[in-house]
Amino acid sequence: MRSRPLVVAGAAATTLALAVPGISSASTPGTDTRLSNDAPTTSGYVSDYAMVTGDRTYDASDPAIRECSRARGRQNEPSVAVNPRDTRVVVGSSNDYCPTYDDGVDESGAPIPSGPIWLGYYRSTNGGATFRSSLVPGYPGDATPYAARAHVRTASSGDPVFAWDKHGRLFAGSESSDDPAGSKKTFGDVWVATFANPQGPSGPTLRDGLEFKRSLVVAKGTSAPNLLGKFNDKTSIEVDRTNTSCEGNVYFAWSVFVGNGGSNIYFSRSTDHGVTFSHPKLLTTVDNDVQDPDIAVTGNGHVYVTYSAVLTRGQQSTDAARYVKSVNCGATFSSARTLVTYQSYDAQDVSAPSEAPPQTSPDDRDTGESSEEVAGNARDCGDFDSACASGYTFFRRTTSPRTTADQNDTAHEYLYTVYDPVIPGTEVPTGTTYGAVEVGVGGQSGVYFVRLNGATGARTTPKLVDRTDYVNHRGHQLFADIDADNGTLHVLWWDSRNDPVYSPKRPVGNDAAGRVYRSLDVFATASTNRGATFARSTRLTDVTSNPNYEQFGGRTVPFAGDYLWIDAATDPSGRSLTYGTWTDYRNTVAGVDQRESGDDDADGADVKQCRTVTDSGAFTGDTCPRAGGLEQDIYGDKAP
Repeated sequence: MRSRPLVVAGAAATTLALAVPGISSASTPGTDTRLSNDAPTTSGYVSDYAMVTGDRTYDASDPAIRECSRARGRQNEPSVAVNPRDTRVVVGSSNDYCPTYDDGVDESGAPIPSGPIWLGYYRSTNGGATFRSSLVPGYPGDATPYAARAHVRTASSGDPVFAWDKHGRLFAGSESSDDPAGSKKTFGDVWVATFANPQGPSGPTLRDGLEFKRSLVVAKGTSAPNLLGKFNDKTSIEVDRTNTSCEGNVYFAWSVFVGNGGSNIYFSRSTDHGVTFSHPKLLTTVDNDVQDPDIAVTGNGHVYVTYSAVLTRGQQSTDAARYVKSVNCGATFSSARTLVTYQSYDAQDVSAPSEAPPQTSPDDRDTGESSEEVAGNARDCGDFDSACASGYTFFRRTTSPRTTADQNDTAHEYLYTVYDPVIPGTEVPTGTTYGAVEVGVGGQSGVYFVRLNGATGARTTPKLVDRTDYVNHRGHQLFADIDADNGTLHVLWWDSRNDPVYSPKRPVGNDAAGRVYRSLDVFATASTNRGATFARSTRLTDVTSNPNYEQFGGRTVPFAGDYLWIDAATDPSGRSLTYGTWTDYRNTVAGVDQRESGDDDADGADVKQCRTVTDSGAFTGDTCPRAGGLEQDIYGDKAP
């Protein structure tokens, strides 16, 4: 199974209240911090305009800001960026669903799911200890003066990626989809927003990246329903912070998907601090089944773009991380080379849909994305239309390489990559339709590391970053990310070593009967010798999450996003900070889906929801989406 492009659609996770032997209760280095404060017990959301000016006049009449302060909604696919001028300033983001129900209720009292899905903007000025929550300006209904600075044509946005320059500017990349006119068109544009210090580059550094300056489309998709046109997705962004002639360039890359098959990687750059971007450049002239670009800049200003690819030779297909290189500030690139090959962990199953009971109104916006895959297979499973033959409930996942370079290292042209494939030799028949390698074949996933010398093409032998799970035959590792700063590498990932029902034959958090459990923690580690060795890993999360709550697709299927994030920086005063963010389910409220007869599957994946049966025999939409069933949050913590 190969992953198809993500719009902003979703799913969630599950938690059974039971004692879990072996789960450690302590974590380091600090207390987890909530970035998405969309609950009445938190500080709520404010507009970026209010953050800059202190004027909350517009917030009082803004339905999205009001809703996001009470929504207890969904957030996933976090990103985070630490300011290299002042590491007290940390900005995070996510796919933020908090405005979804900002437009009243239907005749049965169910909130109408017509509000936008948008990029969050979560800002800390105390090194990540606390955050103020907001949205990137330009969302539908944004009434602040900053709305006019947003030159994007979309009613939704996602896949947030953030990067700082050396002068207090913050750049945010995004993909977008929905037509603001409400049609089923999926524009599929990609765009970049710029935030700056309101007082300019010489202003106080605590105000760096605060004021929204603009957003503009870098590449347009085509207006075709259900992603059948040209759809841009899977974004990556980086800024050159070296002391070379390339310093200040903003680099942006993304995947282009066409119809139901074929994809390529495109690249654009800005040499004027995000005011304009170059015409998109095709990077993959040979490969045609690619996605997940990631950009890295080495200390000499060379630009690398890595991506995942399926290489087909005759009847044989091989999963690989490939890369291209630019030695002229992103103006031109080399032909693609293979960095490493692997067996991708692609969660998959056989669809076995059942008819859902009739419903008077939908619970979620129609994102135009189908969860069905070719050959009757599915990449995520839940209830009703999302049910699978195995009976398991699980979120989608696939192997995605992530890459970085140390822009402060002028002595080496090293590229550092992590990826999370099936560990060779752990393949096992599952005895069901579930699989990781293919239907019916599972395995254990682990986070691998490889270092490329870009100057010579030499690379290290891939190795597990943390062998604990592999040695103990217990736990999957997934959604890895890596960053480098001043000679130290920092790696973060999700880890299911505390899953009480772990098996390489089953999805994360599922027992043999298809019941789901708390199963995922975030672990992190560091290397001070450029990846020769890694320190003992540290558990960051204070609470183990259940990622299989059915919070998406009308409360029928889980969705955890496609990535976590880690970022590190050392500012001129010598302050260093490494910060990691993740999707978290500690606040999710479990419940019963009234559409199931007495919770007939009893899998523990259902979330709190409220429905009644009308005189026609149809169920109402969920009348209590703010009761905690949809509470999927972004948390963060300092990391090694």
